[in-house]
Amino acid sequence: MCLIAFAWNVHPRWRLLLAGNRDEFHARPSLPLMRWEQPPIIAGKDLEGGGTWLGATDGGRCSVVTNVRDPRDPQLGRSRGLLSLDYLDGSADAVAHADGLLASARDYRPFNLLTFDTRAAFYLGNRPEPRAQAITPGVHGLSNADFNTPWPKTRALMGQLQAWLDAGTDDDFAPLFAALADPRGYPDQELPDTGVGLERERWLSSAFIRGEHYGTRASTVVAIGHDGRGLVAERRFGPFGREEGETVVPLVAPRPA
Repeated sequence: MCLIAFAWNVHPRWRLLLAGNRDEFHARPSLPLMRWEQPPIIAGKDLEGGGTWLGATDGGRCSVVTNVRDPRDPQLGRSRGLLSLDYLDGSADAVAHADGLLASARDYRPFNLLTFDTRAAFYLGNRPEPRAQAITPGVHGLSNADFNTPWPKTRALMGQLQAWLDAGTDDDFAPLFAALADPRGYPDQELPDTGVGLERERWLSSAFIRGEHYGTRASTVVAIGHDGRGLVAERRFGPFGREEGETVVPLVAPRPA
């Protein structure tokens, strides 16, 4: 997942509303969004590392992970996808999980991690050093840099999400999927310099990336209500943006104890 915008505790119906794209090599094997038997989560599955880039639970937990774009930083350590999997399958709330992860964050490949439960949300990262930041109510964005780093496509997606909120929309997620499918690039002077060269920065600057070997593999919208109900919707793509299917999984509110 390489582009995310989300609204936390600002919508009358949705406690969390998240829209994001997963960009990855097309050859990396994965399974589509589904309910797992064990652990009991809703997520796609990375068959190479065993984890997931994005997932949720019926109990109102959600987690998303991205990498950190820096070719000078070796990709050493445990798979990033295990971070989301461990959080979703764990019993610690977002606050306790954030405190605990700081001790082992250096053991993972460079990552940005978002965690949400029914009460709290956190951004966690391990570059340049382990850190955790509580997320305040509002609209936020994340790509392959630090939390809320103003890359052009991140700003654009945050703006489109804010427009969706301002329109008073409730359950029409088509505008969010349209924003995730945006192929436009941005002027050179607005692009970051992450060490991959200008030509590649231009290619990676769009929200939706098309390529033969690498590109946007999935566009996902997560909506979790204050009442615990909601859904996870995923649209999948192959080389050159070829459509490969769509899955919608409802979230079931937990029964009162």
